[in-house]
Formats: sequence, structure tokens, C-alpha cells
Amino acid sequence: MSSVTPDQPGRAPRMGARPPGRPGPARRVPAPRAGGPPSRPPLAVAAGVAAVGAALTSWLPVAVVLWFFQLGAGASNLPDAVRVGLAGWLLGHGVPLTTDAGPLGLAPLAVTLLAGWRLIRAGVHVTRAIGARGSRSPKRAFIAAGAVGIAYTLLGVLAALLVAGGTLDVSPVRTGLTLAAVATVAALVGAVRTTGLGDLLAARAPLALREGIRTGLVAALLLLAAGAGVAGLAVATGGGDAADLIAAYHTGVAGQAGITLVNLAYAPNAAIWSTSYLLGPGFAVGVDTTVQTSEVTVGALPALPLVAGLPGGPVDGLGTGLLAAPVLVGMVAGWSLTRRVLRSGSDSARGEWGPLLRPVVLAGPVVGLLVGAAAAASAGPLGAGRLAEVGPVPWQVAVVATVVTGTGVLGGVVAARFLSRG
Repeated sequence: MSSVTPDQPGRAPRMGARPPGRPGPARRVPAPRAGGPPSRPPLAVAAGVAAVGAALTSWLPVAVVLWFFQLGAGASNLPDAVRVGLAGWLLGHGVPLTTDAGPLGLAPLAVTLLAGWRLIRAGVHVTRAIGARGSRSPKRAFIAAGAVGIAYTLLGVLAALLVAGGTLDVSPVRTGLTLAAVATVAALVGAVRTTGLGDLLAARAPLALREGIRTGLVAALLLLAAGAGVAGLAVATGGGDAADLIAAYHTGVAGQAGITLVNLAYAPNAAIWSTSYLLGPGFAVGVDTTVQTSEVTVGALPALPLVAGLPGGPVDGLGTGLLAAPVLVGMVAGWSLTRRVLRSGSDSARGEWGPLLRPVVLAGPVVGLLVGAAAAASAGPLGAGRLAEVGPVPWQVAVVATVVTGTGVLGGVVAARFLSRG
């Protein structure tokens, strides 16, 4: 049985078929695509653009705030505003300044956090620009981070050269070393995340190591959050005194706004000091001063709104309940650890203590390391005189955080383990 085509006689052509002898419409032939991968910017260009973007977005808010502050002091010309803004930007990276009143090394950690976030994003952008996204390549992650670090260091040294001289001074060498470390580490965080190397390392790490670091990180964040809450409560309680201190400057609306914003830049410092206060070591607001739960010894204080939240004496009454916060934080982290390990479903995790206790041993030192590093970053001098020592002693905070929070983690694991059996 043979088929009949539309061209055969005795059969009508199909609908839409071209009649015999009539040419069809011209067909558009697509142009051939260029072969090879899409063009990418050179590494130096990508790193330079990312570093400049990170520097500008972290410097501009500092410059605006300090410009408001200068308006209140009657010195508001543009070159000085740019120079002072650069000095504040460098201080936010941990670069100490030299002033007529002595060394200024108390970094505003709000600026530090903003700059760190922008550098992490710079690492992400450069990693994508060189085509290393999802590559899980340590080499490409380090290349992206190193390129951002070099470009950011050059910008920092340039800023130091612009600041140097006059009433403010800064060491270009110290600036270069500090910004190289800060920028490279922060950009590496973004590069590791973007390449997927972080997920690969986490998947290959032993359970005890992975859960110990995770539990320590959670406990450290909860501990700092508790400190921030106590600091906010203290400042709110002394809000009237803080308002009186701001009004006492008689600088006008712009100047008072600048003073308020400068104090907000130091709000993370106050949160860390409050955490040290809850842990027990406390902090200093000058030479031979002590602010602890058991003792408060301070003399004349600077007229800053943040000092309105300082306690007037040792903790008593209901306030003593706050001293249990570090242990409770550890118990919450330990409870969360137990729930995660038990949900893993392995028989060893359900029938043995080892998979739970091994992360606990690691969690305490992780908390101590993180909180101690935060304490070190939050401290520094405010001059050569009485305020040469401001902030907590890092090693004391690290040791107490390790012991107290680690004990809380152990208590939370034991409690969750026995309750899960019931």
C-alpha cells in the first residue's frame, strides 16, 4: 500500500502548502555565534573596581558623620572634611591615629563591620568576575582575595598619605600592613563562599569538628547579643542623662546629630564591653578604673552619651539575675547541638555520649577565641592621659568565656540528652 504525496494528480494539496512553481519566502539564516567562552575583565580591573567600590561605600558615611561633627565645631571646609573622614575610615580598620592629645586607637566597630561586609562582597564580585563561581578551587579563591587585598591596600596607603601631617598623623606602613590583613581575610570569606569551597570543607570535616565550631559560633553570637541587649537597656535607662550631655555641647542641630552618630558608631564597642561585664572581667574607662558587677570605680568621665549607661555601683537585687546570662546562652547552644546530632539518625549518636561530648570540648575554646578577639578589637586608647586605657582586657574575657560558656554548653547537652530519653 503506497502513500500518495500532495504533488500526485488526483489529490488536493495540503492547506498552507506552496503551489507548484511559486518560490517560497526567504528564510532568515541566523548569524554564526562567535566561539569560545564569554569575555571576562582582567583580574586587576575586577579587583580594582571592587576595592574602590568597597572603600567608597564604607568611607562616605564616615565622612558625612564627621562633617556634621565639624559643623558643630565651626570647621566645615571641604578639604578638612575629606581628610578627617579618611582618618576616621582608617581608624575603623584598626589603624591608630596620632593627635595633639595623644594616640587615638579606639576603633568605631560600626565602621569596621560596614567595611568588612563591603570587602566580603568585593571578594564575591571578583570571584564571579574571574569565572571561579562554584569551582571549589582553593587557588582561585586565594587569587581573588589576594587581588582585592592588594588593591585595597594601595587605596589605604593613599588615604594615609593624604591624612599625614598637621594635627592628625598616621603611619603609611602600619596602614598598609593592617589593611592588607583586613582586606585579604574579609575578601577570602566571600571568595570561599562563592567558589563553594566552604561547603566542600564542611562536608569533609569530621562531625565533632564541624559541630564544635558551629556550636561555639552560635554561643558567641548569642552571648554578644545578650551583651548588646543589656547595653541598650542601660543607655535607655539613662536616656535623660544622655540627652543632657548632647545638649550641653551647644553645637546646633547639625553638631548634635554628628555627636549622636559618632556615639552610634561606637555602639558595637559598648555591646562587647557589656558582654565582658556580664562575664565578670568587666572593662575600664580610663587608667585605674574598673567597671565590674562586683565593683565600679570611675573618676571624671568624658562627656559622651554612651557613658550615661554606666552602672553606678555593684549589681544587687534583680540585676543579679543577669549574671546567669552567659551560662544560659551556653545551655541554649548545647541544647541545639544535641538536637542536631540526634536528628542525624545515626545509632552511635543515639546510644553513646562521645558524638555529643567531643563537640562540647571544642565549643568552649571557640567561644573564648571569638569573644576574646571581639574584646581586643573593641579596646584602645582615647589619648595619652587618663583615657589611655579604655575597654576590656582580652585574655581575661577569653578565659572566662571559655570556662563559663563551655560549662553551659555541657549542661545543655546533658539536660537535652536525658530529656530526649524520656
